Amino acid sequence: MLRLALFFLVVSIVAAIFGFGGVAAASADIARILFFIAIVIFVVLLVAGLMAGSTLW
Repeated sequence: MLRLALFFLVVSIVAAIFGFGGVAAASADIARILFFIAIVIFVVLLVAGLMAGSTLW
């Protein structure tokens, strides 16, 4: 998911360089949304892992 966010960020930067404002804004929004979704998934899995505790022994 972070790869997709990075891809859309690069597309946004390239589109902004070439002057495509609408495409740049749209891809930047998509990148931002994907980034925040990835952060939320990370936090949920981190909390779930901490609540499960260490069951190796």
